[in-house]
Amino acid sequence: MFSRVVAAAVAVIAILTTTPAPAGSGPEAVEILHGENVLRADLYRPEGDGPFPAVVALHGCDGLHGANGQITPFYRDWAERLNKAGFVVLYPDSYGARELGAPCRNRAVLLRSNRERIADATAARAWLQTQPFIKADRISLLGWSSGGVTALWAVRPSAAPHEAKPDFRSAVALYPGCTRLEITAWSARIPTLILAAGADDWSPAKACEQMVAGARGRSAHASIVVYPGAYHDFDHPNRPVQTRTGNAFSVDNSGKVHTGTNPAARADAIRRVTQFLSRSQGAAPDEQHSERE
Repeated sequence: MFSRVVAAAVAVIAILTTTPAPAGSGPEAVEILHGENVLRADLYRPEGDGPFPAVVALHGCDGLHGANGQITPFYRDWAERLNKAGFVVLYPDSYGARELGAPCRNRAVLLRSNRERIADATAARAWLQTQPFIKADRISLLGWSSGGVTALWAVRPSAAPHEAKPDFRSAVALYPGCTRLEITAWSARIPTLILAAGADDWSPAKACEQMVAGARGRSAHASIVVYPGAYHDFDHPNRPVQTRTGNAFSVDNSGKVHTGTNPAARADAIRRVTQFLSRSQGAAPDEQHSERE
């Protein structure tokens, strides 16, 4: 089993194995060694030789792969869209590497988003920065649900990297759980966009709105968009709205949540994420200004 990482600054030493695929044809399986730990990940590359900007993409608590062992259509869809926009996409498999299955329904096995998964994101960024087809100073962070929570922890000033390699360029979090972050005087050191679901009964949007409102006195880097009437997973390609029971977390503590596609919110999120990441690849982070809505 993957040993838990406790150091924030991890040195990526080597790829243990890779399964190469022609650029633009699908994922490449990579294993990243840092210390004594191995982090498995799926890599999607655009067509061409690069160098390209990149995105470290953090999956939610349902995990990265389906029962068939393949990356789920949801994450594949996002990777292919970002590839078309000119980005390399690297998905660290935080749960699969630790043999945790899909712990959405079990609080006991949820990883600490502000420790283990930040270390995964840091290792993924450091590995990308060693690759000749990557623009080492043009790597952003993207996360969904619990992966979005990690992204928000990772962009705090106190989580800034100590090594000489460039920092993340920007970050996007989709329907993250902000309740704990709201009370930590959260702020972002890089441009950060949150896309929240107005009817979310899993990760309430109001906590994220209050978190961003508080951060504006400390940082100009945070912005949020809330989609009225949308539920968790609103950007899923084709999931009818459904009720899910037995969840580890819900607003009313019943374990019952709603999840499903909202076509209007999905279309806007795809447009907004692509534009935000592309725009953040230009000026240096401290020269950028996030739009506020």
